[in-house]
Amino acid sequence: MPSKTIVRKPAVQMQMEATFTQKRQPIQSIQSVKRAKSVKWLKKPDKAITGKAITGRGYQIYNASSEEMVHIPDNNVSLVLTDPPYFIDGMDNRWDNRKLQRRVKKGVVGGIPAGQKFDPAQGVNLQKFLQVVAKECFRVLKPGGFMLCFSQARLVHRTASALEYVGFEIRDMIAWQYEGQPKAFSQDHFVRKMNIPEKEKRELINQLGGRKTPQLKPRMELIVLAQKPKQGTFIENWLHYRTGLIDVQNPLIEPDGFPATIIPCKKPKEKHGHMTVKPIDLCRHLIRIFSVTNDTVLDPFMGTGTTALAALTEKRKCIGYEIDSDMIEIITKRIKSI
Repeated sequence: MPSKTIVRKPAVQMQMEATFTQKRQPIQSIQSVKRAKSVKWLKKPDKAITGKAITGRGYQIYNASSEEMVHIPDNNVSLVLTDPPYFIDGMDNRWDNRKLQRRVKKGVVGGIPAGQKFDPAQGVNLQKFLQVVAKECFRVLKPGGFMLCFSQARLVHRTASALEYVGFEIRDMIAWQYEGQPKAFSQDHFVRKMNIPEKEKRELINQLGGRKTPQLKPRMELIVLAQKPKQGTFIENWLHYRTGLIDVQNPLIEPDGFPATIIPCKKPKEKHGHMTVKPIDLCRHLIRIFSVTNDTVLDPFMGTGTTALAALTEKRKCIGYEIDSDMIEIITKRIKSI
């Protein structure tokens, strides 16, 4: 009897199957954690709780992980607007901004263009990480409230899956349109380093015909639009929570048109010491559409504080979480500048 051939699956495939084909289980339950019963907003501005948070009139920014947002009670915020780690090139839950800044020079990380180091495990790890934070976002959002989550294009399916897994409804995909730089690599210099005769090198380069690695010029970044299920009809939910409907009357970008899923907005020139800072006008535009004046906007990955600035400018309150203490100092300076 012929022996049976055993085909072994790649390790990453086995990890993915073990993670996502198993019976759905509660995600890191933190029911025993003591949470706030209400959010206490300070009347006096710029009163700081050193080492824990910066707080002021209409904002609370915590120097803490958003995996357990104990400062926020259930069904409390109206909008989540955030730009989480993309889990590429060291931009993950072990994010070290200083280390990343040293590695990145002119868009290159370790000799590879930033964002172009491919590893199937990146998507698996991103989804597992986001599910924990998304579960907390789902808890603190009012029924009908929206979550807008930026995502790198090739991992956006993982972002959407993480949000959907914890109970969000995926409503749409929004594209932030900008002018990027081509990142595709020519192969000619690799051919020139090959240990073959010069004639063969020239022939191979000619055969390649200028072909490059498969990265088109980036001109968009995607935003997953998710919604916590509403209670009752749209009107019933609105009357109770003031959420679930969008304002199309006063968009900041392209103000003469109906808000669209493609939003053109230039990248900010000032990076504030961060690699992936987002335009404040883009955030203001989204906040106008998906929330109401005096609503509370949450950003579980505050970064340099762009969401807070946009929310305060649009007369909303803001709660944010940021684990990097250096970023907390930058957020403080930016908020005081408005």
